[in-house]
Amino acid sequence: MEIENFRQVVQEIEEEIGRVMVGQQDIIRHTLICLLAGGNALLEGVPGLGKTMLVRTISRVLDLKFSRIQFTPDLMPADIVGTNIIAEDETGKKQFRFQPGPVFANIILADEINRATPKTQSAMLEAMQERTVTAGGETRELSRPFFVLATQNPLEMEGTYPLPEAQMDRFLFKLLVKFPAENELARIIELTTGSQLPEVRRVAGAETILDMSRLALEVPVAERVMNLAVRVVLATHPDSEYAPEQVKKFVRYGASPRGGQALIAASKVRALMEGRYNVAFEDIEELAYPALRHRFFLNFEGEAEGLTTDDLITEVLSSLRTVDN
Repeated sequence: MEIENFRQVVQEIEEEIGRVMVGQQDIIRHTLICLLAGGNALLEGVPGLGKTMLVRTISRVLDLKFSRIQFTPDLMPADIVGTNIIAEDETGKKQFRFQPGPVFANIILADEINRATPKTQSAMLEAMQERTVTAGGETRELSRPFFVLATQNPLEMEGTYPLPEAQMDRFLFKLLVKFPAENELARIIELTTGSQLPEVRRVAGAETILDMSRLALEVPVAERVMNLAVRVVLATHPDSEYAPEQVKKFVRYGASPRGGQALIAASKVRALMEGRYNVAFEDIEELAYPALRHRFFLNFEGEAEGLTTDDLITEVLSSLRTVDN
């Protein structure tokens, strides 16, 4: 019954988001998986593909507090986390009062995160990792659920500060937003140039999302499935016995243990979405791409060949299937 309720709520959420978002079903589903797994997502795509609309719609459907932060080179950490200000009470007495920043929300859109300086990026990423904010010598808890969806433009790199590898690793998923197909583009234009945008209804609240996340943690993982997840991560390392030839030749260094954690946590959520109370091989294989594509890096030869990490994940999965068979 719990699994059926889980599936029903997810289906209703996807249907409501689909009323506003045309196409992008994989992005919608993977974003929900990331949210329910307690992680954060990095969206990469050119401007105008509906990334802001997606996050705003999710916040409305889930009745969660939404906040948008536009990252620019002059943005300071205090602009994100908040700062102490001097306030005057009814008696005229002045005292310091903490003014919370936009990070005190449930769903946060960190727009063009690679445009901010490393100091500001670190403040945002610390909040993502620790779920706390320290300001004025005091540590404050952030609201739960807490989900950050950061975006970056892969084309415009002038004047940007690319996220370091260690900070990229803090995102559970990296999702690639593709340009819509012809019929989808026509539908988008039709929807957005009309007199009214479709209205969405509230499907779930914060408590429901937290309950669904707790249920996902209880999903069991069989030993063989766990072994596959471990081997997929190890196979991204060029010095591993499981690494295929292309990885040994074109990878500089492989995914961290966080890659395995992300893969299992997300697979548990996907299993429940598919109506199963156990993680299957297909969960690992599908989610290997968003969970690992940003966690290992090509060497100069790989980049010169025009390869992507997705190409190498395909090679890894293919080689592991051959070994298992």
